[in-house]
Amino acid sequence: MSAVDFKAFVSELATQSGRAILPFFRAHHGTEDKSRGGVFDPVTEADKAGEVVMRRLIRQQFPQHGVLGEEFGSENTDAEYVWVLDPIDGTRAFISGIPVWGTLIGLTRQGAPVYGMMHQPFTGERFSGDGAEAHYEGPGGARRLRSRNTASLATATLMTTSPGLFEGEEAQAFGRVESQVRLSRYGCDCYAYCMLAAGQIDLVIESGLKPYDIVALIPIIEGAGGIVTSWDGGSAAGGGRVIAAANRSLHEAALALLAG
Repeated sequence: MSAVDFKAFVSELATQSGRAILPFFRAHHGTEDKSRGGVFDPVTEADKAGEVVMRRLIRQQFPQHGVLGEEFGSENTDAEYVWVLDPIDGTRAFISGIPVWGTLIGLTRQGAPVYGMMHQPFTGERFSGDGAEAHYEGPGGARRLRSRNTASLATATLMTTSPGLFEGEEAQAFGRVESQVRLSRYGCDCYAYCMLAAGQIDLVIESGLKPYDIVALIPIIEGAGGIVTSWDGGSAAGGGRVIAAANRSLHEAALALLAG
């Protein structure tokens, strides 16, 4: 990496993308459907504007780095360092005027996530982590993030963006976990993972994720003491079926149920 102040640079990515995105929130704007006839998959001008700003800043500061973004694809992704960007994770919430979306800024080194930030510009919150530590900045001040030590599924809170993510055997697997927890809630996209890192909930289980949906969140959760893997216990960096847990014992218990 360059000698540039790395955290200051990521902060600038968050600030500038937020400035590009916020004018569109709770305003009248066009929404396209990327699904091509499938499940509604919206994209707005705000998504595109936020990613354009971040890509421009990365090219200026780190021209040798690669970029993988939701809206404009990949470039130079065989580089040692690759930025993984989702300008608005939670576009459905965004177009509904609900502030549980966020900008995901992740960095991988040789394919492994090494730093991540989730910025919610409307609420003024930033969650960041490097796998060893995780931190919060926002209206409540600054603090270090710690996941909960909830001992059993029977006292755990589970979240997923939507039960509609799961079909067939996946729906049955999710149902086995959901039937064992004290409380389950739907919605929130990236915000749910950050609430896990902040010690507010215990489990997030999802399917069908892309790398830009999860890479930035992995170092935040791990830095807070949590664990994130695929449903088979492998790396979650590639997306797909992902489980995040506040601690290892909950992770093991949920994995066993997912496996049947």
